[in-house]
Amino acid sequence: MRLRSGVFASSCLLVQALGVALFLRGFFPVPVRSLPGREARADPPAEPAPPGAGMVSNWTKIPPPLFKKVVIVLIDALRDDFVFGSKGKQFMPYTTQVVEKGTSYSFIAEAKPPTVTMPRIKALMTGSIPGFIDVVVNLNSPALLDDNLIWQAKTAGKRIIFYGDDTWVKLFPKHFVEYDGTTSFFVSDFTEVDDNVTRHLDRVLKREDWDLLILHYLGLDHIGHMTGPNSPLVGPKLREMDNILKKIHISLLSKEESSLPNLLVVCGDHGMSETGSHGGSSEGEVHTPLLFISSAFEKRSGPLAQPEHVQQTDLASTLAIGLGLPISRNSVGNLILPVVGGKTMREQLRFVHLNGFQLSRLLQQNTLAYEKDPGYEHFKIAEKSHGNWIKLYLEGNNSEILLNLGKKVLKQYLEALKTLSSSLSKQVAQYDMYSMMVGTVIIMENPTVSSSSWSEIDVLILAGTIGHVLSLGASSFIEEEHQTWYFLINTLCLVLCQDLCRNYFLLKECDPQHSTNVKQNFDSIGETSEYKNIDIPAASNSKLGKASSSSEFIKGSDKWISVATPWIILICCRLLRSLNQTGVQWAHRPDFGHWLTSSEHKSELSLLAAVSLLMIFFLVQRRCSLVSKIAMALGLLGVYSYRAAIGNVIFPWQHGGRDISKGITEARFVYVFVLGIVFTGTKDLLKSQVISTDSSMKSTGLWEVYSGLVLLAALLFRPHNLPVLVFCLLIQTMMTKYIWRPLKFDAAQITIMHYWFGQAFFYFQGNSNGIATVDVSAGFVGLDSYVEIPAIFLTAFATYAGPLLWAIHLLCYLSSEVSRNPAAVGHGCFCYALMRSIPVAIYVVLVTGLRYHLFIWSVFSPKLLYEGVHVFITAAVCLFFTAMDQNHSYRVQD
Repeated sequence: MRLRSGVFASSCLLVQALGVALFLRGFFPVPVRSLPGREARADPPAEPAPPGAGMVSNWTKIPPPLFKKVVIVLIDALRDDFVFGSKGKQFMPYTTQVVEKGTSYSFIAEAKPPTVTMPRIKALMTGSIPGFIDVVVNLNSPALLDDNLIWQAKTAGKRIIFYGDDTWVKLFPKHFVEYDGTTSFFVSDFTEVDDNVTRHLDRVLKREDWDLLILHYLGLDHIGHMTGPNSPLVGPKLREMDNILKKIHISLLSKEESSLPNLLVVCGDHGMSETGSHGGSSEGEVHTPLLFISSAFEKRSGPLAQPEHVQQTDLASTLAIGLGLPISRNSVGNLILPVVGGKTMREQLRFVHLNGFQLSRLLQQNTLAYEKDPGYEHFKIAEKSHGNWIKLYLEGNNSEILLNLGKKVLKQYLEALKTLSSSLSKQVAQYDMYSMMVGTVIIMENPTVSSSSWSEIDVLILAGTIGHVLSLGASSFIEEEHQTWYFLINTLCLVLCQDLCRNYFLLKECDPQHSTNVKQNFDSIGETSEYKNIDIPAASNSKLGKASSSSEFIKGSDKWISVATPWIILICCRLLRSLNQTGVQWAHRPDFGHWLTSSEHKSELSLLAAVSLLMIFFLVQRRCSLVSKIAMALGLLGVYSYRAAIGNVIFPWQHGGRDISKGITEARFVYVFVLGIVFTGTKDLLKSQVISTDSSMKSTGLWEVYSGLVLLAALLFRPHNLPVLVFCLLIQTMMTKYIWRPLKFDAAQITIMHYWFGQAFFYFQGNSNGIATVDVSAGFVGLDSYVEIPAIFLTAFATYAGPLLWAIHLLCYLSSEVSRNPAAVGHGCFCYALMRSIPVAIYVVLVTGLRYHLFIWSVFSPKLLYEGVHVFITAAVCLFFTAMDQNHSYRVQD
């Protein structure tokens, strides 16, 4: 393959990154909402007018509040089975008793993806479905300007107190008469973050100067991120939450007066997956418990039925009615009827009519043909029936006819509410088609590739690339994309094995010159190793230098190691597949990673981590300077010390329990060595660019930068994932020595092999195309508080470590090939940019066509975010390639 300049490719990729940003702006706009903002609204609608002349309803105001005080306890990442399952019975006995035998109503609230905190708080308080881009804004929440329950309560003069996640303080500034926010992103903290909330409870529960108390507990979510839902830390945390709920409930009951009862609401913003993370659409992430506990409800009798499913957005409408407030104008939620089921029929009809009127008005403002919408038609029918009921009521009719008609009207309203809510929920966003089209046109401006001859490797690369791109049009293939890459690298290994056998055995008989050529290839490896410091041990160089004939070389052990290399790589890949289950269909199945991270196998995990760190040092140190070797050794020792400090692994001399810390000192110790190694490599690179023309200095500098990134990855990876890093380095070393250089693949072929393996290792890490697999805890290693820029950088690096390490290794390899091919780095840069450009260009077209697909928000949108971030990272990598390419004077023929 002959390719154009890498400088041109880098420029094209930068332009494409801008196109992706423009497309994302159009694809993730503001969700549908009522046109006015939050200004004071007009008077609420009156009851439907009864038919006939002279009869008018006298109920034109917002109904009075049903509860005096309301306490909302939001337990972050509270899954439904933590309350309604076996864990609830074991660790939350008081809550279970209230649910089964007390005055309460229990529901399972379904959250829409993305299941991250900030969009879920918006959904709970506004009743609307936030846009998917809120998963990005979640890191820095701006003030919420939409109409919402908190603003309505403040406008009505209610006094609101808040303690917990400071996301609320950012969303609702100046709304609370008293607050104490704690950062939600420092996931290493399991206790202080909750103690800061609980320490206010005794004092505030004794006071009477508040109407709405909101508590947001984060400890359970942090435990999930660090150790998963089956961690032994989950039980004690649930017991702690149970004691807090008991204290609040008893206090509310003791302060009730004869006028109005109090209400305790217990909910979660989202759940957690089987790995402890969240953001996706698995059952564990979207199903959360929703409890309403009040003396206003009838005491439950008989066995507890399976909790009814409601939408998370229904809470805003229900609380608005309970507090005597207008329903938020952008809410798509329905009133949860059992909460008001104890009221009179007229009051219940009034409540559902207000909800229906608000939904129908929102539909009118967002749909042109709203009159033909089934929900709107059902609402008008129910409203007319409601008028007939009002007529009978005002006439003083107290017969069974009035009761039956009331039940019929209530049923009609509930059907209308359900249909209206469904219609509005489907209009999650109004796409900015202009931005999407302009972005698509920019993205499609890709560099082109021409080829003069095609080998089996080239055919496989072309077929694999086309097959992967076409698979992006199917939701199942996106969910299980890791299977595509596993298949491609396995097939690549088999083709490489065929190529090696043909070169070492078949062509020897057909071409007498071939044996000599192969020997010369290995001789050139020895020379390159001597002058450019590449991956060949000195003993091997000596052996090759003494080979006096091709037959002597072909009988050597290197031939058999070369033939065995693809099979060794296949074995490594199979072991890595067993380490982390990913995707959707089989993500719930146990894997070796889960076995290692269980508390019973900490010794085995510690041994594996120690061996992995030793292997990393052995594989990396050979090309480093003495100073970098020492820094690498101390840094890897610091990595183990950090993991021991936070309780992931243990030292051999440890007996019994050890105090668990945040490991800040140990992590910062490692960061010092990472920066030192990277600085040493950067210094050599600058010398080679400005002062020296010696390419060996440049090669050493690149490898030391690569080594520093390996050390950073070792620090950020969880201990059970360290073998991923070991196998990454091992495969790179073996392919460099026994496949790429002996067979003299061109730059394009080697680049695509690096790209394929980088994509496979992205999934070997346990990543997927769902937001839930992003390891947020990596962004807080060594930080004692949330700092936005470092946290984002560390999280992104940990997520894309596989592709990044393979890309930097590619640059190290191609730089050592400059003597054989002066255009190698430029060709590699071009090809790498092309491999990233083609999938994203096709995918944005597919997403545009599938924008109304059933799985657009749960499958295609997360993948679009991953593709967008990957384009920006690849653009940065290609800029680095271009900066390292000193050979701008050559002219490459197309």
